[in-house]
Amino acid sequence: MLEFNFLFFAVAIPATVFAGISKGGFGSGVAFASSSILALILTPTQALALMLPLLMLIDVATLRPYWRRWSWPDARVLIIGGIPGVLLGIWLFQITNDDILRLLIGGISLAFVAWQMVHRPQVSHRLPASIGALAGIVAGFTSFVSHAGGPPAAVYLLSQHLTKTQFQATTVLLFWVINIAKVIPYAWLGLFTMQTMLANLMLAPFALLGAWLGVKAHHLVSERLFFGVTYVLLTVTGCKLIWDALI
Repeated sequence: MLEFNFLFFAVAIPATVFAGISKGGFGSGVAFASSSILALILTPTQALALMLPLLMLIDVATLRPYWRRWSWPDARVLIIGGIPGVLLGIWLFQITNDDILRLLIGGISLAFVAWQMVHRPQVSHRLPASIGALAGIVAGFTSFVSHAGGPPAAVYLLSQHLTKTQFQATTVLLFWVINIAKVIPYAWLGLFTMQTMLANLMLAPFALLGAWLGVKAHHLVSERLFFGVTYVLLTVTGCKLIWDALI
């Protein structure tokens, strides 16, 4: 049961604003940190169900400023792979439990930080469409189970030598489509409840605020500072989720 107490809002409001800033201004997929943070005070399924409608609202809010500024050929390749990835996510949800999801979300959080710290890719040649489709499958799967589809998509998109705005716009379009594809399966799996929907209504203004701030930050804020704070958050929350799953 969700409890709308001080702790809930103290964690959920900053997490929601952070998701909006990330999705609105930066294309490396760190918005999933919000789900990781929420999973510290909610069950993983509650955190995922709570975040999906908010992420979709942010998608709609950020589509307009980036409209038609994306690379459609690259987006199409990733979308084609992303839908089968979502189907894999549905299968996993039917055979797993909350502790396994905590391990998965925590592991993805730490792996993302390690990937960025050790080998943030600067690919000199363009990866073929077949690799893009594979990246789309991984993005669709990780997006379904943890809202963390950004890193695999980023690996492919970075190799295409897009401009910063093209990269961001393509990411917005890709996850707008993938998030829509996740709605019916989430409902079918029983993830949405009246409580999560009520929480969505209360947090929606903060999601829109974050999206607006993110579009502004796209041109004004240092990515190094933004991602530095994100990596600290992901490291702490990832370790906590793994600890909670194992004890």
